[in-house]
Amino acid sequence: MRVAVFAGTFDPVTSGHEEIIKKSSLLFDELIVALCVNVTKRAMFSAEKRLELLRAVCEKYKNVKVVYHEGLLVDLMKEHGAIYNVRGLRNGKDYDYETEMNFINADLMPEIVTVYLPCSAKNISVSSTAVRELLTFKKNVSKYLPKEIVDKLD
Repeated sequence: MRVAVFAGTFDPVTSGHEEIIKKSSLLFDELIVALCVNVTKRAMFSAEKRLELLRAVCEKYKNVKVVYHEGLLVDLMKEHGAIYNVRGLRNGKDYDYETEMNFINADLMPEIVTVYLPCSAKNISVSSTAVRELLTFKKNVSKYLPKEIVDKLD
C-alpha cells in the first residue's frame, strides 16, 4: 500500500493546499494530512481550529486522514508506514526550501521519497501568510480558501 504524508501548519488551509491534497489523494492509496507544529512560527489560529478546518476540507476525500503531530516529520512517517513525503510547489523559492528540507529528512530517513507537486496558475500567489495578513486587515479572503471553510474562520 502506498502511504503518503502531506504536512504543514495550515494556518489556515488554503485553496492551494486543497489542490495538493486532491492531487495526492489520486496518486496514493492513503494520504495522511498532518497538522504539524513548527516551532519557528506563531500561528494565528489555534491547533484545534486548524484541525477543524482541515477536516472540513478533507472529509470528501475517502482515502485522506487528518492527524495532529508534534515532532519531526520522519517520525510521523515511520509511525504511519509512509515513505512518500508530498510537497506542494508554487515557485522556485518553494523548490529551494523544500529541497533543502529533503536533504535533512533523507539523512534521518534514507528511504524517504519526496514528491513535488506543482500548483496550478490560479494558486501560485496563494499562501497562508498572505491570507493571514489580509485577515488582519479585515479583507475578504474567500477566493483563496476552500469553499468548505469560508464561513468558519471566526
